[in-house]
Amino acid sequence: MSYTMNRNILRWIIIASSFIIISLILWNTYIFFQNFKAEERIKMQNWSLAQKELNKNIDLESDLGELIPEVLSSNTTTPMIRVNDDGTINSNNIDEEKAKDTAYINKLIEQYSNENEPIEVRYKDQIKSIIYYGNSPLLNKLKYYPLALLLIIVLFAAVVYFFYRSSKIAAQNKLWTGMAKETAHQIGTPLSSLVGWTEILRSEDVNPSYLLEIEKDITRLQTITERFSKIGSVPTLKKVDIVKETVESYEYLKARSSNLINFEIDAPEHPIYVSLNQQLYSWTIENLVKNAIDAMKGKGSLRLTIVKSDKQVKITVTDYGKGLPKSLFSKIFEPGFTTKKRGWGLGLSLAKRIVEDYHDGKIKVLHSEIGKGTTMQISLKLIP
Repeated sequence: MSYTMNRNILRWIIIASSFIIISLILWNTYIFFQNFKAEERIKMQNWSLAQKELNKNIDLESDLGELIPEVLSSNTTTPMIRVNDDGTINSNNIDEEKAKDTAYINKLIEQYSNENEPIEVRYKDQIKSIIYYGNSPLLNKLKYYPLALLLIIVLFAAVVYFFYRSSKIAAQNKLWTGMAKETAHQIGTPLSSLVGWTEILRSEDVNPSYLLEIEKDITRLQTITERFSKIGSVPTLKKVDIVKETVESYEYLKARSSNLINFEIDAPEHPIYVSLNQQLYSWTIENLVKNAIDAMKGKGSLRLTIVKSDKQVKITVTDYGKGLPKSLFSKIFEPGFTTKKRGWGLGLSLAKRIVEDYHDGKIKVLHSEIGKGTTMQISLKLIP
């Protein structure tokens, strides 16, 4: 218990630490992005100051020196548009062909105004030009980086959730497996006693028909014990006539069900062979039949059909009960889901596991209509 608790604590510490690390990376990336953007603006302000000095020196017809041309030529990435006081427009780092389109330039001016505050170039208290500039290609790429990190966080959270959920399901399955095996062990003791009492009754000249029915029930209990003992283990499959196995299971349930249920069966006369574990398969048929009886509230017609195709054999169980909405067709196979007031919601989930995991087959709701009934279908592969 202490080991499990420590392991869970360690797991949560790792998860929490991961979230903290990713959050710190995201925060630092955001700060870096903001600082980079501020540096872009400083660069543009320096460029505008250089432009101002250029205008001043041109008016004074003085030497420009090396600094001003160097500053003006250094910006080769940031796209900008300079609108002069005489209405002329100059652009830097914008495609020359597109720059000739006035509508395109006006659209860029509006876009750049939203991205960054325009910079006014003044000389002698007069606005000589206004510089509109956008984000550099590098800055545009970086702005998607926080979104990528957010996506990573979401994906990481999803992985953690599914990891935790699968761990929880695995723990539950382990518990159910242990309980099933323990149940099989507990049933074994009184079952052995019942076999002994049957032999005593036989020596007392009890009606043989009574003994026959008792022996059938003892055999059934032995089958149930084997079922529970096989949970969690890989079952052994044998070449079996599925017609014979299905009919026997169906007839057994018929003999022990209410006379208000009309049992019908449509099965071929010849054998059909599949790889099967008899105990687990009979459990599946039992679950389908009992669910059908419950759906009809213990009264109505129940029909089982076996049909052979080229590569498969299909077993259908049809009731004329309350039916299911289409939204529940897949949900009824989930562990714990039930539409009954009483029940664990394990019957159909076990049937699905037996058919699909152990026998490589398929089980599904073939058809259902509210108030008219449901047809369940099992599909298994044929063997020569």
